[in-house]
Amino acid sequence: MAIKLNIGDPQSKKTVQVELDEQNSQGLMGKQIGHTFKGELVDKPGYEFQVTGGSDKAGFPMRNDVEGDQRKRILITTGVGNRKRRKGMRLRRMVAGNTIGANTIQVNVKVMKQGKAPLIEEKKEEAKPEEKASTAKEKAEAPAETKKAEEKPAEKAPKAEAPEKKEEK
Repeated sequence: MAIKLNIGDPQSKKTVQVELDEQNSQGLMGKQIGHTFKGELVDKPGYEFQVTGGSDKAGFPMRNDVEGDQRKRILITTGVGNRKRRKGMRLRRMVAGNTIGANTIQVNVKVMKQGKAPLIEEKKEEAKPEEKASTAKEKAEAPAETKKAEEKPAEKAPKAEAPEKKEEK
């Protein structure tokens, strides 16, 4: 099963999402939250990543204190899988275990060691010459249109006239 890998870079404060194929996904099986792995497993040579979390195919979050790769209903007060509602409230919630398995669909990792190639490739799109010319024309025409609009008083829509009452004689 293909896994989506969310790679967070603490240096640039940006995240990249990478879709892994079957072969690369198999390399992550059995890794737990907190474990590190080499970037060669996910075609990012020179990098080192640490697993920080994830979710399974039903959307349940991985929780560090639940062993295994299956789901469990646990009693929690705060943390992953629960929002604090009021002091002392405990709720039973379904969460996924801390191990990457067959049901895991998304894995969150952070960069521990930078590689030589940039993780995020910047794409600069240049406008075509035709588009540049049209935007220049629009900018030149815009002030003239606003002046025309200011010169003309705003036309009011005609009021609907009430039907005249016929006087009875």
